Amino acid sequence: MSVRSANGAFGMRRQSHVLILASGDKVRHMTVRPWTVALAASFAGVFAIGYLAATTYLVLRDDLIGGTIARQARMQHDYEDRITALRAQVDRVTSRQLLDQQVVEEKVEKLLQRQLALTSRSGRLGLPAENGEAIGQEAALPATEPLAYEERTSTHEGIGAIEKIMGITGEDGAASGGPAVLGYAPAAAAPGSGESVSDRTDRLFSKVTLSLKGIERDQMAHVRQMTSSARKTSEAIRTIVERTGFSFPAAAEASSVASTETGIGGPFVEPQEENRFEQSLVALDGALVELERTRDAARKLPLANPLPASDVTSSFGNRQDPFLGRLALHAGIDFRAPSGTRIRSTAAGVVTAAGPAGGYGNMVEIDHGNGVSTRYAHLAVVLVNVGDHVEADQVVAKSGSTGRSTGPHLHYEVRLNGEAVDPIRFLRAGEKLAAYLD
Repeated sequence: MSVRSANGAFGMRRQSHVLILASGDKVRHMTVRPWTVALAASFAGVFAIGYLAATTYLVLRDDLIGGTIARQARMQHDYEDRITALRAQVDRVTSRQLLDQQVVEEKVEKLLQRQLALTSRSGRLGLPAENGEAIGQEAALPATEPLAYEERTSTHEGIGAIEKIMGITGEDGAASGGPAVLGYAPAAAAPGSGESVSDRTDRLFSKVTLSLKGIERDQMAHVRQMTSSARKTSEAIRTIVERTGFSFPAAAEASSVASTETGIGGPFVEPQEENRFEQSLVALDGALVELERTRDAARKLPLANPLPASDVTSSFGNRQDPFLGRLALHAGIDFRAPSGTRIRSTAAGVVTAAGPAGGYGNMVEIDHGNGVSTRYAHLAVVLVNVGDHVEADQVVAKSGSTGRSTGPHLHYEVRLNGEAVDPIRFLRAGEKLAAYLD
């Protein structure tokens, strides 16, 4: 029994160990129990592990700190490189936007200049119809359909239309969303369309350019139509007037007279190169000037009726003479007019005769220029004097029965270069030309 106890495990002994300490005469003893030994062994193991861990940390600390610093440095370099790349990308984007902005502004400037030029052209086309008589009468020149640009010739409206097409403003005029570069905000491309903002802007500029070209074509067509109408009107007036036997002065002569009257001149210089529109305007101006000259020449002719409310009692031509009873030429026409009826000039001119004139009795003769003159005979009272300038429809005398006359009436003559012609031709021409000359 005692042998087995001596060979047993230390912790399984039933008896506690006694530790005896002797120092001189003093003897001490201590009982060591199993749990005390286990606790001491545990503390020793913990201390050893801590010591080993501390020693390991101190040995490896420099390597850990160096690795951490190197890792942080790499992270910092990576961030700096990324920031540098982002800044470079931002600079490239900004430069691209500035270049695109410059290109867009140049295109907008060109479009606005073109719009202003079209607006100016529209105003120039409208001036003759508003301020002049060249094409102011509906009867003189056929009415033309209003052009599209005539509804938007305002500069503000033109700029607004371009901004609307380019997406700068919306339908209500408010600024559209999106980032703006120097005040310009191009419309964003539709998602998923694969179309860049630059491509969309170019497409919109192409549409605006085509629209402006269409306006230019409309203006050119309008100018050509006006030129054609002016020439046709001038030709119609000439045709009607020339049926009376009167011939218009030649164009060169008329131009010379006009130059003399207006006092123009200067050394001859070769003409400058002009674009098609300016050339069309030159042609239109020439046609309008020719039309106005034709009208002026026609207005000087005796086309009015000296007694509009009276009947013609004797026409121009051969007839039986009332005094001699034989065939004789009647050089004018006779109007029924009681004594004292006011006689009016049929066109503006200068009085060349005013008083007794043989068989005419009291007569007034008026020179209208270009070899045309009129005579008013058998008058009771003459109201003008030789040298007086009279206007069309001005009262120049009162009817009577003086001279070789059988009763109160007006004898009216029209003479071309001294030769008597039928006044009825001029009266009929005046009726046809009324719509062209008023």
